[in-house]
Amino acid sequence: MSISRVAVRPAAVRRKVEAWLAERDDAEAIVLLARPEWTEEPVLTIGDTRVRVVPCPTPIAARAALADRAAHEKLVLLTNLTDTELGDGLLAHVSLQTGRSVDPWDLVGQAFGGQVRPDSTLVRTGRWVADALTELAPTDGWPPPAGTILTRDHALRHLAGAVLALDPDELDGAGLLQWSTDAPTQMRFVELPAAWAEGIAAFLAEVAGPIAVPVLAAVRAGHGTDAIPLGLLAGVLWPRSPEKAPDVEVAVARTRLEPRFGGTRLTEHQATPFVEAAEAWIYRALDGDDAVRHDAHRMLRRSEEIAAEIDVTERLVASTLLPAGFTQRMRAFGAAVRLALPASAAVPPARDLIERAQDRLAEVEAHRSADRSRVETARMAVRLLRWLAISDGRGPATMLAAVQRQIRDDGWVDRARLDVFAGDVDQQVAQAYRALHAAVDVRRARHDREFAEQLQDMTGAEREPGALLRVEDVLDRVVRPILDNGRRILLLLLDGMSAAAGIEIADSLGRKGAWTELTPDGGPRTGVLAALPTVTVVNRCSLFSGRITVGDRAAELKAFSAQFPDSVLLHKSDLRTPAGLAVDPEVAAAIADTAVPMVAAVINTIDDALDRSDPGTIEWSTDTVNGLRDLLAIAQDRVVVLVSDHGHVVDRGSEAVLLSSDSSENRWRPGTVAPRDGELMFTGSRVALNDGRVVLPWREELRYGPRKAGYHGGAAPAEVVIPLLVFAAQDEQAVPGWAGAPVSSPEWWREPIRQPASNDTAVVVPQPSTRPPTRPKKPAQDEGLFDLPSPTPAAPPPLAAPPAPAEPALVLVDALLASSVYANRRDPRAPIPDDRVAAMLTTLIIGNGRAGLETLATRAGVPIHRMPGSFTALRRLLQVEGYPVLSLDPDGRTAKLDIPLMVEQFGLEPT
Repeated sequence: MSISRVAVRPAAVRRKVEAWLAERDDAEAIVLLARPEWTEEPVLTIGDTRVRVVPCPTPIAARAALADRAAHEKLVLLTNLTDTELGDGLLAHVSLQTGRSVDPWDLVGQAFGGQVRPDSTLVRTGRWVADALTELAPTDGWPPPAGTILTRDHALRHLAGAVLALDPDELDGAGLLQWSTDAPTQMRFVELPAAWAEGIAAFLAEVAGPIAVPVLAAVRAGHGTDAIPLGLLAGVLWPRSPEKAPDVEVAVARTRLEPRFGGTRLTEHQATPFVEAAEAWIYRALDGDDAVRHDAHRMLRRSEEIAAEIDVTERLVASTLLPAGFTQRMRAFGAAVRLALPASAAVPPARDLIERAQDRLAEVEAHRSADRSRVETARMAVRLLRWLAISDGRGPATMLAAVQRQIRDDGWVDRARLDVFAGDVDQQVAQAYRALHAAVDVRRARHDREFAEQLQDMTGAEREPGALLRVEDVLDRVVRPILDNGRRILLLLLDGMSAAAGIEIADSLGRKGAWTELTPDGGPRTGVLAALPTVTVVNRCSLFSGRITVGDRAAELKAFSAQFPDSVLLHKSDLRTPAGLAVDPEVAAAIADTAVPMVAAVINTIDDALDRSDPGTIEWSTDTVNGLRDLLAIAQDRVVVLVSDHGHVVDRGSEAVLLSSDSSENRWRPGTVAPRDGELMFTGSRVALNDGRVVLPWREELRYGPRKAGYHGGAAPAEVVIPLLVFAAQDEQAVPGWAGAPVSSPEWWREPIRQPASNDTAVVVPQPSTRPPTRPKKPAQDEGLFDLPSPTPAAPPPLAAPPAPAEPALVLVDALLASSVYANRRDPRAPIPDDRVAAMLTTLIIGNGRAGLETLATRAGVPIHRMPGSFTALRRLLQVEGYPVLSLDPDGRTAKLDIPLMVEQFGLEPT
């Protein structure tokens, strides 16, 4: 009697017929033992052969099919009859004179090259695998395994790869997410028989991990192209390190998300890799070409749309990637800034409120889609809060102290408030910055008035400068001693460079690593006092003449040549170049000529920006000051002196005040009318115009002439104080009497507030010294090279006494220095001093394992240009058995100390 058999799939019939035809059998028909059902096209074309498939439930049907066969066709007889039921007469006309079984695993072996047999684990996976491998096999078959055994992994990897249109080796989270972006390929998976889809999904969960569950669930629910946006949103609803159970709002949002996964409720185990893979996809896309970046931004927008649809937009602050999260973090930061500002300018911001603003800033910085320029402005805002937190104290007692305050402290304030003045695109943040800028302005205005009063007194009383450098002294007291010592000079006068601009330019030079900044005796930077009014015709001619005078370019050339006949002075027109040349050949020849002791060049980029651009929003550097980078590149064998003729103030927009004047000048007027609020009368020999009698504004917002982007001429320290910067190419001994500069930034610029003061006033952790340890005295002739006394520290606002380092830090550092491991690791050829090791480690331990390189340099008394070498030496010293006890953050500026690892490696008892 006939046997009940399963229906055969079309692909199985095709595979069986292909194998039969390959045998080159002369028979015209083949009997396949299967349920006699066929709903597909009755004729198959295999190669050049037409093959008709005929269901044959009875022997009569089989005989009829043979009788009716067309001469050019072969037959496939599908039947569940036995050989006995078919009869010898019929079987005599079919291949092998017997019916052939349709073993699905034989077909699988055939699809993989024919000489393999399936592993038992593959067979136990289920009949669905055989059917799927047979039906979905490529025309030329599946890639054969390495041996004769077809493993489960080999078979299922190629099956899943074919379904998902992925390389079998890319069946990971990244591959699944990439697949989810292509809707057509998703349809192939969705349209699979349920058993196949379930089996492939189970295998993908094995090889790709838990991420396969949400991705495939989203695809099967019809939301596959939203898989990446859903993964990003999962980062908000399933945070990586939940400290407590989700609140009601998050729980409700998770429930609202379930329909997008076909009702699947994600677990923490599934959500975490889902989030990580989605974020990784976005990072790769943002680094790709324009089209891929466009896709990334589309995914980010879609994630925010889904968040709005399930009503969790306010929760996006937890996202480190979604733009809405950055916006919300910025607003939280702005609110913290507003909260930290006291109602009265006489009261400093509270320490805990500044710490809160620092915490909000850290959250802004941690956002990976952050607008870097907005983050930098936020950093500036926190710096200004810390500056406001320092007690202001009494004003400078001398003109020298006032100049030093501008160079070493207030110039940094100017640098920060320029960014804050430019503001933020978000109105909530912008209002916080506006309030902060107003608070800073109150103090800066007081400093400006104190500076102007000192300047008025010194100028009117014709006081001797002493250690103070004036613009007319620069050539005699700075430049000439360098030349007399046998060094050649490139003197660059950057017209309009203020203290704030000088800070940026010096920083850009220092970052490139090719130049070492020098300061008198390795102490703080010094500044130069301009003549009055602070306009170009007065100060540039006075600088090149060595005396107070007024003149144009011709006068400058004449005076300069009289003093330095073998040197060259270049102006703007001399620096212009034809196509293809970065530096004019004659200029390059002069710089290279050893017979030319000094090449001086006037670069007008900054001053030109006051008329034609916006100097307040430009970050001045070797790249933004025209020609500066190129001149420096060919002047490696010269000492470089950067100086200016005056600084500048920027236009204050709607806050600017236009005063009447009988002059067309913007920031000075003749002394025909008594000074008004914000103005002072200046007289004396250093007032070069209007017969030595002018009225100058000290308030930055005042002007007399037409509106421009910026101005100069007045008595504000931003105009009067000229930065003096000296650099040598990796040679800190280039100028006797000068040495490698220490960290130039003030403590409040780089140090977060951590410690409470005894009087409950917020303080910045102070530095012990601004200069390296005392060196042996140099010969007398070197000490007097510049005819300048050793610089005295500026009179900064008084700080509270430095808090003593935490006792555990001292104990831990002392134990390390006394350990045998430390003694064995010290390099006797070039040991790093123990006190330097102790200073840096104590700083890192107090900072919970983190500190900026500038902070370490300051604490250890290391010139900033030597800090990379000192850091490398300390890292090598601590790196026992190759473990990274000390490392550098990806920002390149922050050192990280693994304190537990250090304790373990040096055999210390934890404290």
